[in-house]
Amino acid sequence: MREDDVRRGRDVRGMRDMAAEALLLGAGGRAILLQLACPGVGHGVAEHSDFVHRPLQRLHGTMTYLYAIVYGSPAEARAVRDLVDRAHAPVRSDASSSVAYDARDPRLQLWVAATLYDSAIDLYERVYGAVGAPEAVYRDYELVGTALQVPAGAWPADRAAFRRWWDARLDELVVDDVTRDVAHRLLHPTAVPVALRLAMPLARLVTTGLLPAPLRTAFRLPWGPVRAAAFRAVLLLCRIVVPRLPARLRHVLRDHYLRRLRAWLARG
Repeated sequence: MREDDVRRGRDVRGMRDMAAEALLLGAGGRAILLQLACPGVGHGVAEHSDFVHRPLQRLHGTMTYLYAIVYGSPAEARAVRDLVDRAHAPVRSDASSSVAYDARDPRLQLWVAATLYDSAIDLYERVYGAVGAPEAVYRDYELVGTALQVPAGAWPADRAAFRRWWDARLDELVVDDVTRDVAHRLLHPTAVPVALRLAMPLARLVTTGLLPAPLRTAFRLPWGPVRAAAFRAVLLLCRIVVPRLPARLRHVLRDHYLRRLRAWLARG
């Protein structure tokens, strides 16, 4: 299948057929807020990460990791895994922490991988339609976690099992003042280029629209009929425009991040 042919959900037979779509960046905010609502992840981010002040650096790291493990060579994937492992090593709670956490905890990494899968498939299918091989795509996403510390077999066996597990985990999420503040600053960044600040109203709208309603309330994100109508209009525009774009535009982020990674590795 040529890349230009992968334009509708029915053509998707695996993770590689959809993960290159730049559209999926639009699901990133949803995934991050779902991660923050898991206390172990949220407090680890609040106490050890500077992504609120340098959100682009975290974005670069996440995108590089995903593209490397899906599309990179074994050596490229191994190099990025090692970088992520080193970054995670010092992220653990201490005596002053109100929540116990360790960034290398497989349970936390499983939740992070699950938010990436659920957010990606949710937005992709809203725009492109249902994927042709949903179980194959789902199984492929196991690699996001098992490339790090998630043991084989921890990923729920199939999509039905995932949905039961996911719904149970949603009921366990807790948003407190610490993680709510991180989310607010993430959605209202200041230390970013002007172009990104101008794009943030759209990013906030899409993020809020994609979130489960209880989490919108927990994060105190404004929502109502006007915003809901605007969100539907954005999705309609995406359904009309995005599938008709050439692959070089739809896959521009993947190609950019892989070039950056290869240039970095070439410099040693």
